Amino acid sequence: MQWGTDRLRVGPWRGDAEIAYIAPIPGRPPSVHSVGECVRLLEGRGFRSALTSALTPAEQEAFLDLQFTIHEHLHLLRHPLDGQITAPSIPTRRGRRRDRAEVLEVDHGAFNPFWRFDQAGLDDARQATPSSRFRVIDDDGTVAGYAVTGRAGTISYLQRLAVHPQRQGRGFGTALTLDALQWAQRRGAHSMLVNTQERNGVALSLYEHLGFVLEDDGLDVLERAFAGGASS
Repeated sequence: MQWGTDRLRVGPWRGDAEIAYIAPIPGRPPSVHSVGECVRLLEGRGFRSALTSALTPAEQEAFLDLQFTIHEHLHLLRHPLDGQITAPSIPTRRGRRRDRAEVLEVDHGAFNPFWRFDQAGLDDARQATPSSRFRVIDDDGTVAGYAVTGRAGTISYLQRLAVHPQRQGRGFGTALTLDALQWAQRRGAHSMLVNTQERNGVALSLYEHLGFVLEDDGLDVLERAFAGGASS
């Protein structure tokens, strides 16, 4: 949806016809007017509540002015991409359409139900930025892990990283992250951002080991119940 220069990506949250998903274009905080119009249209289409993407403090302002509240706080980490990136020791390959079923199986094993991707969520992650990269790692003939990386100008985003629980601890996450960092650096990005849940200590340790640094503010997923609806 677009109002003036404001653009918001919207749709059902993980295929739920009652919960809407709202995501501003990265780095372009929307106005109160645009968010208000978006809420009005979503209410009119029968949604009972809405969740946002993970938002920076600046991106949250319009939503908070319209009675959205914090659903979950996330760590935000930044990699400066100002030095040589170590080459991954395990090869990755381009993700293909036929990999999608296995990729979603990996995703469902790696995340709890609230955060799991469906097909629409995977597509949204790949389309959230002007350019993106979709890579997988194979093990014994099946997909063991995958990553989606995006770039918008000089900022890149590790949109999604998942390794199947039975294949964790074998360097697959490290290889996928290094591949993402190298790609972003080659494409002219000056830094990479990634977020992770506060209780996901394994992911936090991986990112910090690879040169990511915690940002002070972090990110928040916001929520709001619409008239007659109930909060998620």
